[in-house]
Parts: sequence; C-alpha cells; structure tokens
Amino acid sequence: MLLHRILFGTAAAIVLAAQSAAIAQTEATTPSSETNRTAFTPADFAQFSPQNALDMVRRVPGFAILSDDSGNRGFGQARGNVLIDGQRVSAKSNGAETALGRIAAARVVRIEVLDGAQTGIAGLSGKVVNVVTDGKGALDGTWRYKWRIRENLPPTFDEMNVTLSGSDGALSWTFEAGSEPGRGANAGWRNIWDGTGMLIERRDEDFTSIEDDVSVSGSLAWKPASGTVANLNASGELYEGNQKQVSKTFPVGGPDGRRVFLGSEDEWNGEIGGDIEFAAGPGRLKLISLARHEHSPFVDVFQTANIDGTSQFDQRFEQTIDEGEYILRSEYALQTGEGRDWQVSAEGAFNFLEAESTLMEAFGGGPLTEIPLDLANSRVEERRGEVILTHGRKLGPKLDLQISAGAEYSELSQTGDAENKRTFTRPKGSASLSWQQSDTLKLVTKVERRVGQLNFFDFISSVNLEQENGVDGNPEIVPNQSWRLNLEAQKDFKAWGASTVRLIFVELEDVIDQVPIGTGAGPGNIESGKLFGIETDSTLKLEEVGFKGAELTFNGRYYDTEVDDPLTGERRSINSHLIWEWNMELRQDIPDTDWAWGTVVEGFKSEPSYQLNQIALGGNDPAFSMVYLEHKDIAGMIGTVALGNLFNQRDTFWREVYAPDRNGALVRSEEYARAFGPIFTIELKGKF
Repeated sequence: MLLHRILFGTAAAIVLAAQSAAIAQTEATTPSSETNRTAFTPADFAQFSPQNALDMVRRVPGFAILSDDSGNRGFGQARGNVLIDGQRVSAKSNGAETALGRIAAARVVRIEVLDGAQTGIAGLSGKVVNVVTDGKGALDGTWRYKWRIRENLPPTFDEMNVTLSGSDGALSWTFEAGSEPGRGANAGWRNIWDGTGMLIERRDEDFTSIEDDVSVSGSLAWKPASGTVANLNASGELYEGNQKQVSKTFPVGGPDGRRVFLGSEDEWNGEIGGDIEFAAGPGRLKLISLARHEHSPFVDVFQTANIDGTSQFDQRFEQTIDEGEYILRSEYALQTGEGRDWQVSAEGAFNFLEAESTLMEAFGGGPLTEIPLDLANSRVEERRGEVILTHGRKLGPKLDLQISAGAEYSELSQTGDAENKRTFTRPKGSASLSWQQSDTLKLVTKVERRVGQLNFFDFISSVNLEQENGVDGNPEIVPNQSWRLNLEAQKDFKAWGASTVRLIFVELEDVIDQVPIGTGAGPGNIESGKLFGIETDSTLKLEEVGFKGAELTFNGRYYDTEVDDPLTGERRSINSHLIWEWNMELRQDIPDTDWAWGTVVEGFKSEPSYQLNQIALGGNDPAFSMVYLEHKDIAGMIGTVALGNLFNQRDTFWREVYAPDRNGALVRSEEYARAFGPIFTIELKGKF
C-alpha cells in the first residue's frame, strides 16, 4: 500500500516534476548570455582525436565525471553531473558515463558547462555538463582492442569494445559489447613479530588474480514530434574472478610449512530501466522505472600444514549472494513564471539481499565438518518511499536558488538466522545558491540534510579466511543521518584552463563503524562524527608558457574525519575512510604532427581498519606512474603504447593484534611490501 500511495496517489503528488528535462533541453538548444553557461564545440577537442562523447567530456577543463550510481538504493534526487540532451539517464550501472561512450564524436554538437541549479532538475548542484547531440540518423560505431603484458602473468589479448548507434526518424538506438579482463600479481616477504618486537616468522608469498568480465548494454530513445520523450536502457554482465596466494612459511625455531588460499567468484547481473515524459496539464510528467538483479556465488579455500605433513588444517567458506532492486518513480514539473520552476517527485523502491553461507573446517587431514556461523544465512529486505518538493528560482541575472524538502519512509526487515522488522521516517532536503560573480568566477553553496542507506552486507556475518578473521552481522544497525555543507568555486582561466574547488563539512549522526557485538565485533552505530574535505578538478593549459599543445590536469581530494572509538573511547578517524586520492596527467599533442605523449601519476591513502582486537591497513607505495606514446593516424586508427609502474609501486599491508581486545597488550604484528613489476600495454582504436 505504501508504494501505491506514493507512486499513484493523489493528483497533487503527480502534478509537479518532469518538465525539468524539457526546460533543461530547451535551454540547452537556445544558449544566451543570461544562462551563464560555457559551451565547447567539437573543434575544441580536435587535438585529442576523440572517438566518442566520453573522450570529449573527460577533456572538459576543470571537470571530472561523477558516477550516477552512488551506491544508494533507488534513484532519489540526482547525484551525477552529466546530462545528455538535457536529461538524466534512467539507469545506474548503465548510467551516463556508459551512455557517453556509445555516442560517436560526430554526433556531438556542443558540450555545455553550467550550474546544476540552472537545469531545473532536483538535486543537481555545482558544475554540470550537458552533451547536446544532433539526433541525425547516420550509423556510427567505434571499436577498441588492447593487449597487456605483466610480469609473472600470462598476457591478455581479449580486452576489446565495440559500440554502434543510429536512428530512424523519431527512434534512435545505441549498442555496446565489451570484454575487460583483469590481471593482478605481487610477490614478496611478510614478516611477523610477537608483542615484544621479536621476529617469530617469515613468509615468502606469491599472489595472483585472474578476472574476466564480459558485458553488453544498449538504449532506445523515442522523440516524436508530439513532444513525448521515451527512453529504454538495458545491460547484462558476466564476471568470473579467481585469486590464489601461496606462502612458504619459515617460523623461527619451528618446521617450515606451506599456506594456500584460493578464492573464486562467478557472477552474473542484469539491469533494465526506462522513462517516459509527456505533457500533462500545465506541466510535464515523467515516469521512471528500473529493475536489476545480481547473483554472486563465492568459494574460499584455505589450507596450511608443515612440509612434513603435520599440523594440517583446512577451511572452506561458501557464500551465495542474491541482490535485487525494483524502482518506480514519478516526477511532475511546471514553470510558473520567468526563472521559476516547481517539481514534486514520488518514489518507491524494493530492495533485497539474500545470503546462504557455510563454513567448514578439518584438522589433521580429516573430513570437513560444518562450523555454526550465526547470522550467515539470512534475507534482508527494504521497502522505501520518499516524496520531495523542489522549487527553483532565478533571484537575479546572475543568482539562482534551488530548495527542496520532503521525507523518507523505510521499512527494514530480516528473516532467516534473525527475525527483525523496523521502520524509519526521516526528513530530508537541501538549499543551493549559485552566484555568477563574474564572467570567469561562479560560487555555489549547498546545505543538505541527508538520510544514509545501510549496506545490506552489514546484516550478514562473513569470514575472511586469508586474514583469519571475520565480522558479525548486526540486525539492529540503523541508517546514518547528516548535515552537509558544500562550498564550490568554479574559476575559468580562459586560455590558461579552468579549476573547480569544493570545501565540504559534514556533521554525522549514527555513524556506521566497527563496534563490539556480544563477544565479537561488526558494523554498528557510533553516536556522532565529523568530516572535513577539500576536492579539486583542475586543468592548466601550457600554451601560454610556450609549451605548445600541452596541458596538465589534476584531480584530487582530501578528507579528515573524527569519531569516538566505541571500544577505547579515544578520538580517531572513521574506519577505513579515504584520506586522500589524486591523479595528475601531463599530455602534449605535438603541433603539426599526429603524435602525442603523456605521463600519469596517481596515489591514494586510507585510514586504518579497526576491529575488536586488531588494527590493519592496506595500500600502495610509492605512487603509481605511467608514460604513453600515441599516434593518431595509423591507417585511420589511433595507436597507443604505454609502460606502467615506473616507480616500482608495491602493495603494502600491516596489522597489529591485541589481547583480549584493543584495550589490551600488543601480542602480534605483521607487515609486507610486495612488488608487482612493470605493466606494458598496446591499444588500437578506431571508428566506422
């Protein structure tokens, strides 16, 4: 009944939200000085020889694509920052970034950079790009083929991608198929010490990861002369991953041994979504739906023994996960005057996760025996609904305001190893103000009340055989809430490039972290916390300093978080939260030639992971680096060769174990830094 009332209730609940797309599209095709937007034409990207719209958008100065799929269930208000012909893409895994890759460069008329408040689309704020296409019926396509060579791994020759697009009258379509294998490996020594710092064991470890991923996706769009707009998006994927780690163990004063860990996953997933928008009364109505499902069986095996055959121990953990999501959403929008628009949206969503798990152990070569594992076989369901009213208003030629207010209702239930049902009703909303201070500077501020969504895996117990630990499920965990303040400055340096800088401050309630649960630990709630962050997307054109055809791009973010540790009471960071992440590229398209070269350097660091009796941290050091050389006309194709890991980056890990918990004494520590060697790739791509 809840979904029915929210989605198909009173006319008032359907009478205020989808003209947003029509308004945005109208503005997109009629740019003027009053819209405070910047437009790039295909000629602005010609030096990069783009194959599709995605190649162009990635080169917009001072801009980086945000994913449509933020991990939240449902659609809610817009989270991405890319529009296509003034519209959001009604998909998640098959979202705007994927759709851009299926639009041939020849179909792009221009790319507009504007503020989210100007689009009339609820939830959008900050810098947004709108890709305007010509809608012509030509058949276009692109292709890409890549092979990769890595140390200690067989080469891959099956990474490829093909896209097609075309139209016939009011009907247009796109299609994409691809194979994207993944290969990983590292090797090195792990050292283990006791609580006094005395070395007690060394391990010579060798890790490999083999992944194969095949996917297809596509879309249909119908835009008849009547003004109706309809879209259908679908995708499917097959994924198979296998991991193997072999360790030769050398205990101090004990017999040598062997440890073997094997992990595998065999997944399929599919998604289909669509929308239809049409005139209804004084405004326009948009109806959106989506359905997706994922099936993921996992099998982990762990074996250890001395080389003389003694102390043999075997473990096997099997888990099958099924996840699903079904969404119905309605939006109604109307314009009540110059620069004034209203929207009301109503959404209902049903999500579930079902886990079936088995843990088995054997000692001394005996048969495997099942070990009871609490909360490992369970089904979690959520029925969620929300209603949001949004108003956008132009306060002046250079000042735009968007405000929204509403509420979310959520019913969470769990069956199987735990029987539980809870409901939550919470307010949510935002206010965003955009000021075009000058022709080259825009300032945007946004205050938002957010309601978080729980990770369904937090309800389910799991085991990590390789790390010899696990986490307990928590049927009483509650969603977090937060007040979030964003301050964004968008600066256009004209011939010098552009930069976007964001300051973020968040007051958190019911923070999700690791907490004691009975005699163990798992995900739970901490009363409050804070987050401060700074993010930037910047492009510096080097033509002005005599470095012709060159540009430097930098994307980075830094976060500082605080919570009170639920076990020790000490002030610390949020469990495993990202501290910083950055990516820098220097590229030169050599003038009057078909050659280009570049170098990429990137790195990241996260906070430690805190569990009941241990602290651990994995990462990479030093930064990853790559150089590439590109020729843009090899019989009409683009060819690129690249050499990666120039600084010999290593996969790193350390862990400290305490007894009986982190309030006790240090009893064990371990650390490794394992090398994975250089990576060489060759890529060819073209269009037809």
